[in-house]
Amino acid sequence: MNKNDIIEQLKERIDTRNIFIDEILAKHTTYKIGGAADIFVVPQNKDELIHSVKVCRENNVEHVILGKGSNVLVADDGFRGVVINTGDNLSKIEINDDEIYAEAGAGLISVSYKAYDSSLVGLEFACGIPGTIGGAICMNAGAYGGDMKQVVTEVEVIDEKNEIRIINNDEMKFAYRHSIVQEKDYIVLSVKMKLMKGNKEEIKEIRERLKTHRINGQPLDMPNAGSVFIRPDGYYPGKMIEDLGLKGYTIGGAQVSEKHANFIVNIGNAKATDVLELIEYVNNELQKGYGMRLGVEIKKLGICEK
Repeated sequence: MNKNDIIEQLKERIDTRNIFIDEILAKHTTYKIGGAADIFVVPQNKDELIHSVKVCRENNVEHVILGKGSNVLVADDGFRGVVINTGDNLSKIEINDDEIYAEAGAGLISVSYKAYDSSLVGLEFACGIPGTIGGAICMNAGAYGGDMKQVVTEVEVIDEKNEIRIINNDEMKFAYRHSIVQEKDYIVLSVKMKLMKGNKEEIKEIRERLKTHRINGQPLDMPNAGSVFIRPDGYYPGKMIEDLGLKGYTIGGAQVSEKHANFIVNIGNAKATDVLELIEYVNNELQKGYGMRLGVEIKKLGICEK
C-alpha cells in the first residue's frame, strides 16, 4: 500500500484534517489496547464513508469500519491498512411515529434513549450496550432477551459492488451474534426500526432495572470489550469460568474479571497478547473441565488467526 496515493485519493472528498497517519488505535477502543493504523480516516457523512470504502476497494487495501471500539481487540502491532472510523459522526437519529431511522455511527445507547423519550417500547435491552448501530446490526447485538432482529425492518448497506442496497429483516440472516453483514462484504450505512407505543414510566422502570443489573454485574469501571466467550446452548460462560475458579486469574495486564467471569479486563497496560493468552488459557481449562472450547465474541483487528 502506498500511503501517499491512498491519502491523495481520500482527500478528493475528505478534509485533510480528518485523515491521520499512524494513529494509535488504543485511543479508540474501550479496551485501551492496540498499536497504530497506517491510515485512520474519519468520514463526516455517508458520502464520505462511501468514498472511503471505494478508495480502499479499488486499491485492494485492507480496511475496516470502527465505531466506538467496544467489541474489538487490536493487535499490539496495530493494523496494516485503513481504519474508517464512524465514531461520533454518521450519527443522525430520526423518529417518525413508531419508526426510528439511525445512521451507522449513532450510539446504540443514544438510540435507546431516544426511543424511551418518544415513549417507544422495544429497545430497552440496548440501554447499556456501548457500541454503534452499525456494529449492533453486524453482531445482532442483544441483552436480557432482546436483540436487533426483533426491531429492525430494513438495513441500508454498501454491497460488494459499491452499490447501495436495502436489505429487509428476513434477508439479514440474524442469529445469535450474527448477521449477513458478517458473511458478505457489506458496510452498514443506516437502519430503520419499528417499535411500539408504550407507557413512558413503565419503559423508564425497565431501563432503570436493566441498567442497575448491568452496573451490579459487569466491570464497567475497568477497560474491557464486553462479553468474551459465545454462549453455547444450555450453558453460561460466566458461570462455567467462575466454577473453574478462574475469577481474578491474570496474565500480564489482562485479568478474568472478579465481577463477571465472561469479561476480561485491562487492569493496567495490558497488551493484546496478554488478552489472547488469557483467552487460550481459559479455553484450555474449559476443555479440561467441560470437554468444550468456546468461540469468542470479540472481533480481532490486525490479529492473524492460528
